Amino acid sequence: MSERSGDPFGGRQPTSHERMTGLPWDASYQDGPAPWDVEGPQPAIVRAAADFTGPVLDVGCGSGENALYVASLGFSVLGVDVAETALAIARDRAAERGIEAEFLVADAFRLDRLGRKFETVLDCGMFHTCDAAERPRYAASLGSAIEPGGTLYVLCFSDIGPDVGPHPVSRDDLGSAFESSAGWNVVAIEQDRVLTRFHGDDGAPAWFATIKRS
Repeated sequence: MSERSGDPFGGRQPTSHERMTGLPWDASYQDGPAPWDVEGPQPAIVRAAADFTGPVLDVGCGSGENALYVASLGFSVLGVDVAETALAIARDRAAERGIEAEFLVADAFRLDRLGRKFETVLDCGMFHTCDAAERPRYAASLGSAIEPGGTLYVLCFSDIGPDVGPHPVSRDDLGSAFESSAGWNVVAIEQDRVLTRFHGDDGAPAWFATIKRS
C-alpha cells in the first residue's frame, strides 16, 4: 500500500520520528523545502568523496543533493527514501542537471530487500532520527547493504556545542550502534557541521563517522 492508496506510511511501521510528529516523512516536502534541504551537498560529503568507491548508496536521500553530487563525480549512485515527493524532486533535479542517478522508494530499516550491496553507503541525517530502540535494527539494515570491506559514512547532529539540532547524538551512541561484534569497525568519529535551513551559514554541531564493514 502506498500513501496514494490511503495509508500515509505505505504499509510500513512508522518510525519514532513519525510517531512523535504524527506525520509521514513525505509531509516534510509538501509545503516547500524540508528543514534539511539546503539545495546543495553537505560539505562533509564533498570533502570525503575523494575516498569513495562505487557503487554508492545514499540512505534517506531526501531530495537528492548528496546523491546527485556524488553521481556528478562519475559514481553509480542509488538514493533511497520513503518520501515519494522527495524522490520526485530528486529525479527532476537529476534530469534538469543532466546527471545520471537512480532513486527508489525503500525502507531504511529493510535495505536487505534491495537485493544489492554497495562499496560506499551514506547516511546524512537518518541516524539521528532513530531512537535507542531503532538503532540496532537500522545498523543491521545498513550492514545488509554494504560489501565486506565497504565503508559507511554517517553525518548526524552532535550533542556537543551551542545550538545543537533537535535530535542530538553522543559519540557513545554511534559507537554502541556499530559494534565490532556485529561486523563493524569504527575508524573515526570527528566533530563536523551539518547544514540546515535554520542554523545559519555554519550549520549545526555534528559528528562525521567513518565506519568499515568487516
